[in-house]
Amino acid sequence: MANSNDSLIESFKQAGQGQVFQFFNELDANAQAKLVAQAKTIDLAEVNALVAEHVKGAHDSSLNLDGLEPAPYEALPVNGGDPAKWKAAWDAGSAALQAGRVAAFTVAGGQGTRLGYDGPKGTYPVTPVTDKTLFQVFAEKIARSGERFGVTIPWYILTSEINNDATVAAFESANFFGLEPESVHFIVQGLVPAVDYDGKILLAEKGKIAMTPDGHGGSLRALVRSGAVDAMQAQGIDIVSYFQVDNPIVQCIDPVFIGFHVLGQSELSSKMVPKAYALEKVGHFCVQNNKALVVEYSDMPDAMQQETTPEGGIRFNGGSVAIHVFDRDFIARAGGSGADSKLPFHRADKKIPYINEAGEVIRPDAPNGVKFEMFVFDALPLAKNPVIIEAARADDFSPVKNAEGVDSPQSCKEDQRRMFARWLKAAGVSVDTDETGLPAITFEISHRFAADEADFIAQWASLDPKPVIEDGVVIE
Repeated sequence: MANSNDSLIESFKQAGQGQVFQFFNELDANAQAKLVAQAKTIDLAEVNALVAEHVKGAHDSSLNLDGLEPAPYEALPVNGGDPAKWKAAWDAGSAALQAGRVAAFTVAGGQGTRLGYDGPKGTYPVTPVTDKTLFQVFAEKIARSGERFGVTIPWYILTSEINNDATVAAFESANFFGLEPESVHFIVQGLVPAVDYDGKILLAEKGKIAMTPDGHGGSLRALVRSGAVDAMQAQGIDIVSYFQVDNPIVQCIDPVFIGFHVLGQSELSSKMVPKAYALEKVGHFCVQNNKALVVEYSDMPDAMQQETTPEGGIRFNGGSVAIHVFDRDFIARAGGSGADSKLPFHRADKKIPYINEAGEVIRPDAPNGVKFEMFVFDALPLAKNPVIIEAARADDFSPVKNAEGVDSPQSCKEDQRRMFARWLKAAGVSVDTDETGLPAITFEISHRFAADEADFIAQWASLDPKPVIEDGVVIE
C-alpha cells in the first residue's frame, strides 16, 4: 500500500501538482486513505489539458456569432404546424415505447438551497393540494406512461456526491413511489478538481481536494462511466428522455417528441419554447455553418436578442429549456473519450475556499480560481440529424428555481392548476377560471391517473361516476 501511495504521489509531483499531498504526513491513516482515494479519481492528463486551454491559454470566452441564424423547428399544429406530421410522430413514438426502447433520465444533483430548503431538490414538495415532491411527480408520470404503453420504463437519476445518500434514502422510505426498485438506477455525477490561476489544484482541507461537479454535460459521461449505457444496450433501450429535476410539469415521456426523434433518425432532439419576451434569460436554438447549436443569452448581444421578423415577432425566438431526447449510441460517443466527439469544458471563475501553504483556511472575497464544467447542449453540434420541436410552455415548462416571484413554488403551483383546468375543459368539463386560466378553486390531478392531456381525456371518459370538481379535490 505504501508503495502504491508513493507511486500516486510521485505522479502528482511529475504533473506539477505535488501540493495536493503537502500535508499528507500530518494526516492520520484514515484521512490519508480518503485523500488517496480522492486523488485516484483525478485524470491528471485531463486536468493539465484543461489548465493549458482555459487557465494558461487565451481563454477568450466570446463566441463568434458570424452567420448565426435562428434554428428551424417543427411548429405545434395550433401555431401552423402540420397536424399529419404530429399524428405520425405520435404513432412512431407510441410504437417505440411499446417496444421497450425508451428510458427516462433526470439530472438531479442539486440541493434546494435557493428555495431555503435543506435537502435534495428532488425531495422538495411542489403539487398544489397534496404537496407531492418533484421525485414523486416524475415517478407517477413514468409509472402511468409505462402502464399506458404496456412496458416498464427504466428511470436513471443523476445524483451528486452531496445528495446521493439522501436521494436514495428518500426513494427507499417512499417504497420507490410505487415503481419497481430494480427499474430505478442512481448514478453519481462526476467531479473535477478546482484550480488556482496558476493551474494548481486547490485543497479544501489538508486531506481533501477541492472538487466540483462537472456540469449537466457531465451527465453523458456519467451514463457511460457508470455502465448505464451498456445496461441500456443489453435491455434494447436506444432512446433516452432527458429532463432536469426542477421542472415538475415537463412531459417526462412524450410519445410525440419521441416519435419526431425516431422519424428524423436523430441522435439528439430538443424541445424549444417560444421566448416570453426578447431578453428572457434562456439559451437560443440557432444554426451556424449548417450546425445546430444553443447560444446562451449571456453570449448573445441584447440587440441581437431583440431583433424582430418582418411580421414583428422575435427573430431568435427558440428558447432552450433543457428537454431532450438522446440516441443511446450518441451518448456513448459524446460521453466517451474520443477527441472528435466529446463535449468541451467551459471555464467558470469562482470564489473557492482553500488551504494555503501555511495550512490556513482562506475564504476569498473575489474569484481566486477556476472550476470546469460541461454543458449538455454542447452536444447539439456533434449530433447527426438534430430535431427541434416546439413545446407549449404551459404544458412543459414551469421550473421551481427561486424562493419567490418568477419560477417559484407559488408560480409553479399556479401553472399546475392552470394545466389541470385546461385538461378538464378539454374533456368537456366547465371550470371557472380568471383571464390567465387560473381556476377559482385549488384542486389536483394525480399523474398516476393521467400523464398528459390526451391521456386525461381518455381516462376521464372512462370514469363512472365522475368526481365533483371542488376545492381540495384530488383526481387519482
